[in-house]
Amino acid sequence: MSDENGTPDTSAESRGAAEVSSGAPSGPAGDPAGAGPRPEPLRFFGTTWLNHDGGPRGYAVRRGAVALGSLLAVVVSCLVLRFAYQGIAIADLGGFVTVLVVVMFAVCSALAFRHTWDGFAKRPDPDRQASLRGLLAVGFVGSLLAYFFRALTEAPGERLHREEYEAARQQHERRTTRRTGNPSRKRRRR
Repeated sequence: MSDENGTPDTSAESRGAAEVSSGAPSGPAGDPAGAGPRPEPLRFFGTTWLNHDGGPRGYAVRRGAVALGSLLAVVVSCLVLRFAYQGIAIADLGGFVTVLVVVMFAVCSALAFRHTWDGFAKRPDPDRQASLRGLLAVGFVGSLLAYFFRALTEAPGERLHREEYEAARQQHERRTTRRTGNPSRKRRRR
C-alpha cells in the first residue's frame, strides 16, 4: 500500500490488513475477535474437516467424491498401464524387459502408497520428498489408492491437521490466559 505521494505505507494498520487478507493465521473459524490460530485448509475439503460441516456440499459429500474420484483415477490409470504393457508386448522386447517394467511399477506403487499413507499421519521431510519425486511419479497408482482408502474413514490428512490445530489452540489459550494480580507487584525470589 502507498499514500498519496506514492511512498510505501508501513503503518501497523496496513500491515495488519495485509496479514489478514493474505490468509495468515489470526483466529479460529467463527471467532469474531480474530485472535488465535485458524485451521489449515485441506485439498478438496477446505476447512470443512474441522466440524464436519459445509452445507449441501459438506464434508461427507466431499469425502465420498474424493474416494470415488481417486478410485476412478486408479481404474483409468490401470487401463493406461495395460496399454503400455501391450505396447511392450507388441514391441517384442523380451520377457526380461516386460517383467522388469511390471516389477518396477509394482514396487514404485507400493512405496508410493506407503509414503503417501505415512504423509497423512506426519509431515514429510521436504528433502526426502524432493528425492522421492520420481519414484512417486512412477508409483502414482499407489498414491491414488492411499487417497481412496484414507477417504473411506476421514479426509486425507485430517488427523494430522486436527492434532496440529488442537495443539496450536491449546498453546494460544495458555499464552492468552490472564494472570491474577499485578505482575509489577510480584515478589522477586532470592
